[in-house]
Amino acid sequence: MLAETICSAVSAAGLGIAAVTAYRKRFLAATRIAAYSLVPIGLVLTGAVEWAVDTAFSPSAWLGFGLLGGAWLLFMTTRAVERRGGGTRKERKAAARAAEQGVVAPAASAPSLGPGSRPATQPKAKPKAAGSGEDFSDIEAILKKHGI
Repeated sequence: MLAETICSAVSAAGLGIAAVTAYRKRFLAATRIAAYSLVPIGLVLTGAVEWAVDTAFSPSAWLGFGLLGGAWLLFMTTRAVERRGGGTRKERKAAARAAEQGVVAPAASAPSLGPGSRPATQPKAKPKAAGSGEDFSDIEAILKKHGI
């Protein structure tokens, strides 16, 4: 009963504010305010407010929400552990054995190079000029390119 009275008062106040806003020639804002102010009375008439009040003061409903929250927490924890661990124990052992033997994954196009190998396509470092101590040819080429 109290919740319905409060919702009715809020709706009446909102409609009053909408009327004042429309009087000031701000019709779009007045329409929005009127729409928002009709929501509480609509919730009362549909019975949603009574259901919410009954749920809010029901210990069994709070116990149910607590159990749902605990189940969600357990589910998310197991998902996080599964992602961090990399699968089941058998899968981790199989992956470790495959890494020791150097087996290529079924979907891989080429074997991995490993941490100690270096690709042969990398250019080798240029030797420094003997007389000057430093080679500025790259810098000179860039400056010439830009007209400096």
